Parts: sequence; structure tokens; C-alpha cells
Amino acid sequence: MKVNVAATQMSCSWDLSKNIEKAIRIIRQAAHDGANIILLQELFQSPYFCIEYDEKIFELAQTFENNKVIEEMSELCKELNIVLPISYFEKSNNAYFNSIAVINSNGKILGNYRKSHIPDAAGYLEKYYFNPGNTGFKVWDTNFGKIGIGICWDQWFPEAARIMVLKGADMLFYPTAIGNELRSNYDSSDAWQRAMQGHAVSNIVPVVASNRIGTEEVKNQSNDFYGRSFICDHTGEILKEASRDKEEILIAEVDIEKNHLFRRNWGLFRDRRTDLYKELLTLDGDK
Repeated sequence: MKVNVAATQMSCSWDLSKNIEKAIRIIRQAAHDGANIILLQELFQSPYFCIEYDEKIFELAQTFENNKVIEEMSELCKELNIVLPISYFEKSNNAYFNSIAVINSNGKILGNYRKSHIPDAAGYLEKYYFNPGNTGFKVWDTNFGKIGIGICWDQWFPEAARIMVLKGADMLFYPTAIGNELRSNYDSSDAWQRAMQGHAVSNIVPVVASNRIGTEEVKNQSNDFYGRSFICDHTGEILKEASRDKEEILIAEVDIEKNHLFRRNWGLFRDRRTDLYKELLTLDGDK
């Protein structure tokens, strides 16, 4: 089966309704251009609020059930015959999560993934807002293939990518919010791409990453996001790459069966030595 995947990137403002309207326009355009699975960036419904501490932000959180945006996106999937991973700030009783709802092309909401790895650094104060995800890594069997999804900081961890592919993922998707490293002049954008290209190579699956663009502010603290959303193939080669500062839609074709045959022939999963990997379950490498 051949599938067209789309990476997108956009700027966000504190006019939340306009963010959602913009996302819907982007989705419609990507579907019109032939995309089957369309990835929006992390927390696209608002600015990336983890730049600074602000207790009022918790008012933005919504439940997974009876979520108006997820329901609206479900209708859009049914109308356009597309698959959408939808990022949102989730409230579940007294817990809060950075989550993704996965919607199939018939409009069915397949389930929920909660971000597993939660960063804590200047400009990325996520531990203040989010509990560590408790869903584990999941794979979704959609009408356009089996997809695995990690959220932003998850993308730096090879264990997450490997588990999703072990569970049968044909493609990996990473919605993201990343830009300035506020304590240095280091530009992480090349390393950001290479980390995910490494997941593609070592698991022999295509990777789709969507980042945000623009400057965003919370309580007078700002952060600049560097875009560079991309799609790479099962060898890690970048097929499409976006700019640093423009709203864009990238679309590339994925041949699921061809990739599967390549993966099987290459032997990486045949030659794994699970009996030697016990140290991966420790923090310090000590058995």
C-alpha cells in the first residue's frame, strides 16, 4: 500500500479560535493535495505555554471525552477521508497530560497517547504543567497503515521508536515544539533532525516531524521556534524539508509493503539480542 503523509508547520497566537481555524485550513489544503495522514505540530491550539510558569494556563486543559476540538476533527476526518493525530492539553481528574488523540479516516477516535518523556529546562518548563504519560508507547491501526506517535521530547529517545516499531508501526510521527536554547547560542535543529533520521535508519521506517514557527510569549518570556519540519524515508534520507519561518505543508509518498520487505531483508529485527539488553532497564547501566 502506498500512502501520502504530510508534515505541516504554522505560527500560533493567543487567539485560540484562529489557531484552530488555521489548522483546519492547513488540513483541508493538505487533503486537497492528496495527503492521507496529516500531522499538526505539538499543542497547536495555543502558543507553547511551557515557556514560563502561569497557573492560569491550566484553564486551557480539556478532557479526552466530550472534547469539542477532537469531535470537530473527527468530522473532518470523515469528510476528507484522512487520518489525524490531534495534539491537546489533557485534564483527567487531578492529572494533566500532553496528549495526542488519534482519529481514523472514518471519523472513529482510536484512542489517546500521553507524552512519556517530560522535559524541564529554561523555556521548556513542562514538568510544571504535565504529569508523565501513563499510556505506554502505542501503535494505531488506521486505514492508511499502522502508525506510532511520540511527542516532542519523546523523539530524542531511541527506545521509544524501537518499541513502536516492534509493535508493528509502519511509520513514526513526531509533533514538536522546539526552538531556542535559552542558556546558550547552540542551534539544535540539525541534531533534532539527525536524531529522528537515526530512528528511521535503525528501524527502517519513514519518519514525519512537524515543528512550529514564530516567536511566542508567556509572562514576558519569549521563545523562537525554528520550524524545519521534515519527512524522511526508511533509510533516513530527507525527502521534504520546510523552512525556518514559513507556514508550509510537506507531502511525500510512503510505500508500506516495499519498506516492510526491506526491513525483513535487512535483518535488524532478526538479529536483535534481547538477552543482552538488561542494562536498558536500569538508570546507571548496573545490572
